[in-house]
Amino acid sequence: MPSQRPSLLRRRAPRALVAAAAATVLALTAAACGPSDDEAAGGDKASASAAAQDDSTLKLPKGLTLKDLDKWKGGAWKKWDKEQWLREARDFVNPIIEGHWKPGSMKDAHSSDKTLKDAPGTAPGGIGQGDQGVTDPEPRPVRAKEVGKPYRQHAAPVGKVFFDSPQGHMVCSATVVKDPAHPGKSNLVWTAGHCVHAGKNGGWYRNIAFVPSYNDKGLPASQVNTAPVQDVAPYGVWWADWAQTSSQWITQGAETGGAGAPYDFSVLHVKQERGTGKSLEETVGTALAVDFNAPQVKSIRTMGAWGYPAAPPYNGQMMYDCIDKPGRLSLDAAQPTMYRIGCTMTGGSSGGGWFAPGPDGKAVLVSNTSIGPSDSRWLAGPHLGPEAKGVYDAISRRFASAR
Repeated sequence: MPSQRPSLLRRRAPRALVAAAAATVLALTAAACGPSDDEAAGGDKASASAAAQDDSTLKLPKGLTLKDLDKWKGGAWKKWDKEQWLREARDFVNPIIEGHWKPGSMKDAHSSDKTLKDAPGTAPGGIGQGDQGVTDPEPRPVRAKEVGKPYRQHAAPVGKVFFDSPQGHMVCSATVVKDPAHPGKSNLVWTAGHCVHAGKNGGWYRNIAFVPSYNDKGLPASQVNTAPVQDVAPYGVWWADWAQTSSQWITQGAETGGAGAPYDFSVLHVKQERGTGKSLEETVGTALAVDFNAPQVKSIRTMGAWGYPAAPPYNGQMMYDCIDKPGRLSLDAAQPTMYRIGCTMTGGSSGGGWFAPGPDGKAVLVSNTSIGPSDSRWLAGPHLGPEAKGVYDAISRRFASAR
C-alpha cells in the first residue's frame, strides 16, 4: 500500500559512517552524463505492466464502464467499487489530468502505513549466499536527519510520488534511476510496489505522478499552499504513463504483516505534465544506477535511506535520510532476505531509495523502503535480485524505441 512506518533510534553514526555517508550524498548531487516483455529473468513471470496512457492512444480496459475519457478526467476515476477497481497488469490506466496535483493537494496527501505488528524472530540458516533465511538482531534506531536545502543541490534524484486511493490523496517517496535504453535521458522512477498497487485485496492506484525535489526549499507546511509552484515542484509534475511491479506483490501484497514485502518494488515510466521536450534525467540533472548484484550484508559498511516521512512526528514536507550499517531480515526462509537499518522515518518514506557506494565509489540504488514496525524503530527494504531486474528491464525495453 501507499507508505509505511519505519523506525529508528538516537544513536549517532560512527565517524567512519559519517564520512561514507557524506561521500554518498556528494555522489547524489553529481550531474549524470551521459509491445514489451512482462517476464522477469529466467522466464519467471515476475513483472506486471501497465497500459499506455497517452490521450491519443489510451485504451480503456474491458469491464470499465466509462463512455469516454472525459468522464474519467471529470471524476469517474473516483469509483472504487470492487468490481471496477482495475487489478490486472494490462488494465492499468493513468491519463494526465492537468492541474490535478496542485501545492494544496500535494501538501494534504497522507500516508497509509505498511507495518509489521511484531518483529520476526531469527530464522534458521536473499542477500547473497549465506544470507538466505537469516535475521540479524534488531538494529538500534537511528534518528532521521533533514537533508540540506535546496534539495536539488543535495539529493536531486529524490522526490515524492502522489496518487489517489479509496482513502483519498496519498503519498510515497521515489528516486530517478538510469534507463539503459536511453543513456543520459531516462524517464524512469523507482518506488515501492505498494505505492502503485494495493496488492492481493485491491488494484492499481490512480492519478500517479512524481515530483522530483518536492518542496525544494523546505518550506513549512503553513506556506506550501500559497507558495509558487516552482518552489513546491521545481522540476514540474511527471505523470506515470506506464507502471510495472512484481506479480508477487500483486498476488501476495498486504498492508500489514509483511506479506509480499521481499518483492515490494516498482518502476514507473513518466512524462511531464507540461512537457519541455527534455527527459526527466536531463531536467533533474542526474539519475542513479540500480545495483541488482549487491554483495552480502557483511561486506556493506553503510547504507542510506532517503524519503519524505509524512506520519507524525513528521509532516511530509521535508526530505530526510538515515545512515546505518545494514543487517538482514527474513520474513520467510523460502523468499529473499531483506535489508534492515535503524531509522525513525515514518509513513510517507515508503518507496524512497536506499543508496550505497558502488564499486567506483558513486552512489547506486540497492533497495527501497518497504516495511517497518508501528513504533518506527527501523526500516526494511527488498534485496533487488532477478525479479526486480526483470521488472526494470521490461519497462526499459517497452520504451526503448521512444525518443
